[in-house]
Amino acid sequence: MAHQKVKLAILDDYQGIAAAKFARLASRLDITSYPDTLDTRDEAQRAALIERLQPYTLISSMRERTPFTADIVSTLPNLKYLLNTSSRNRSIDLEACNERGITVTGTTGREAQTSVSSTSQHTWALILGLARNIARDDAAIKNGGWQGSLGVGLPGKTLGVLGLGKLGLETARIGIVAFGLRVKAWSSSLTQESADEKAAALGLPAGSFEVASCKEDLFRTADILSVHYVLSDRSRAIVGAKELAQMKPTALLINSSRGPLIDEAAVLEVLKQGKIRGIALDVFEPEPLPKDSEWRTTKWGQDGRSEVLLTPHMGYGEEETINGWYEEQVANVERWLNGEEVKWRMA
Repeated sequence: MAHQKVKLAILDDYQGIAAAKFARLASRLDITSYPDTLDTRDEAQRAALIERLQPYTLISSMRERTPFTADIVSTLPNLKYLLNTSSRNRSIDLEACNERGITVTGTTGREAQTSVSSTSQHTWALILGLARNIARDDAAIKNGGWQGSLGVGLPGKTLGVLGLGKLGLETARIGIVAFGLRVKAWSSSLTQESADEKAAALGLPAGSFEVASCKEDLFRTADILSVHYVLSDRSRAIVGAKELAQMKPTALLINSSRGPLIDEAAVLEVLKQGKIRGIALDVFEPEPLPKDSEWRTTKWGQDGRSEVLLTPHMGYGEEETINGWYEEQVANVERWLNGEEVKWRMA
């Protein structure tokens, strides 16, 4: 008698990569992909998610796209193994999974072997794309037009970095070495001494990263303001109406970190009035963006409105990285099916 296949649900795989990876286990798995993310803050969508996932023993999740809170985990009686594509995931309640005997594993969190992370590369793509009007000019040419805008020169201008952690440091270093920018940074715990230590570790002289006297000073003096803060209850909306009001009318604002770090209502109002030159965003709240979101529907860069450049949370989305994560998931599922110990266990 043939063994019954184990049911696997693949969630939020926007590029359709995972199913082909899991196909080598097709004789042992009943595989279904659900590329559409359901927003669990909406009661109807939350109920639909629970109904969708109840039959599954295995779930492959992508980063933090679908949360697995305690109340959701408690409604999934067949779930035995939850796979995640990173080394940590704050949207999974690991304690709740432990209590129900659900195995949770991550991946090595590997990125392509380069001195500059995928997110930092994307951050600079956003800065340059906005400063040089790449999307606007591309659209103009494809629609029969030609020149209609001028780029912003970077050398000598001030790059403001909100949060000088790993990604903020990479962004700041590139700004100095590649573009001759002056760098000014701020976070709630950053001192000039620690900033100089960070600079020295990168082979840069003391003072390369000037610490702003306060957050308002950072926003007031930056020509380009790049957000690199860790999201927490304290940092939510750390870029709000007060900070935005300090910015130069020629300033560019970049967020490749987390959507809720910026007060959306406040920044939309600033952009509609054209009070800064523009914004480039890779992250939003919620994600994916609703079809009727003002980010999608407003005619940006027209009638006095600021320029807006958007990408769909692709800062970490390199081919090598995403393919590698799913390959690690498949290897772990095979171990689990064989009764072997899984790797990169989180719970």
